[in-house]
Amino acid sequence: MIDTPQIVTTQPLTIAKLYAKIPTSAIRQEMGKLIQELIQSVRAQNVEITGPWFTHHFQRPAEFFDFEVCIPVASEVKANGRMEPGVWPAMKAVRTIYHGGYEGLPSAWGEFVAWTKSNDVNITEEIWERYLINPDSEKDSSKWKTELNRQISGK
Repeated sequence: MIDTPQIVTTQPLTIAKLYAKIPTSAIRQEMGKLIQELIQSVRAQNVEITGPWFTHHFQRPAEFFDFEVCIPVASEVKANGRMEPGVWPAMKAVRTIYHGGYEGLPSAWGEFVAWTKSNDVNITEEIWERYLINPDSEKDSSKWKTELNRQISGK
């Protein structure tokens, strides 16, 4: 179930990020390791984490997840190992909130993209998925909230 999508303008957000390309079949085993690696790298630099982690996909996942795992931070991190500094850019986007466990995300994305098409909202290939309420803060997956974002294209 998703909320009614809204058009928003995002503000730049300073982030730490870690790039990965993982077979779709391995994402459940690898995602937690990536998140922990990124958190540990940020904390090793004594930089404050300022919000929930999120993913930035360069295109819709198919055979591979080609993406970055990201965490908002209070100040720029120094590149270290696979971690790099970055920015979630300011952009005009369409956004919704999905309520439920991770297993429902593909359907939520389908519903979201169908809404953009039926409302003539042209979007880019990039996907921004932010985990507002997730297993780190809530055990009951029915209470999880995932923010789904797609940049609006200039077409």
